[in-house]
Amino acid sequence: MKTNTTLDASPVHLLHRAGQRAAEMFDTAVGGKGLTPRQYAILLALSENEGVSQTDLVDRTGIDRSTLADVVRRMIKKGLVLRRRTKEDQRAYAVRLSEKGKQALTETVAAANAADQRVLAALSADKRKLFLESLAAVASAEVERAS
Repeated sequence: MKTNTTLDASPVHLLHRAGQRAAEMFDTAVGGKGLTPRQYAILLALSENEGVSQTDLVDRTGIDRSTLADVVRRMIKKGLVLRRRTKEDQRAYAVRLSEKGKQALTETVAAANAADQRVLAALSADKRKLFLESLAAVASAEVERAS
């Protein structure tokens, strides 16, 4: 197998750069609303699954456990989400949208959709579906851990 000797042939590098560009497009589209793409993903996931545990949010968003806990803490301070211990497991937290979080999501969804469309606009119409399917495949791929 031939190794990549240039960055433009490295899928890891290209995915990182594409992610940076997509985040910039999101920031531009969302403007002064103060939400990051991760915060938006959490708000959207909570709007579809009110009162889920933080562990469920990790599964639904793909944000790693420690990062999600940190982002949720910041969102609590901003008044966007509420968190309480679950009745089933006092070690686990259930998270839900606050009224301010619901309003932030409502105010942001059109801009976030516009950012998604701007990302897809970089591709011809016939490549967009394959691109999304390919991203989903990479995002759900198993990671081999070194032993």
